[in-house]
Amino acid sequence: MPILNAIASLAVRDLRAASAWYASLLDKEADSRPMPEVAEWRFDRGGWLQLYQQPERAGGGSVTLAVDDIELLATHLQQLNVAHGALTKAAKVHTIMLTDPDGNHIAFAQALEHAMAR
Repeated sequence: MPILNAIASLAVRDLRAASAWYASLLDKEADSRPMPEVAEWRFDRGGWLQLYQQPERAGGGSVTLAVDDIELLATHLQQLNVAHGALTKAAKVHTIMLTDPDGNHIAFAQALEHAMAR
């Protein structure tokens, strides 16, 4: 059975507030709202980020989002006044970690090798 794609899902307390925060973070509105309690963002190279309203599970998630330019992302986060960890530079990947308003963890990663997820 081949897997065709992947969807990263994060539970949030209030979908309206979380969707607005993620729209600013991702610099675009949700691409899909398949159900009243769900918002989804599609990425150019495949994959989706899905937010779903489920307050009792909110804040326990973690997702890694691949970017091409971590320095540009750092500037974007600064302009949005979004608190985040330091830019970490390893031999194969550069990362910035942050936490959304519900407590979910987000890692942004710029892979430096073509064999890694890009």
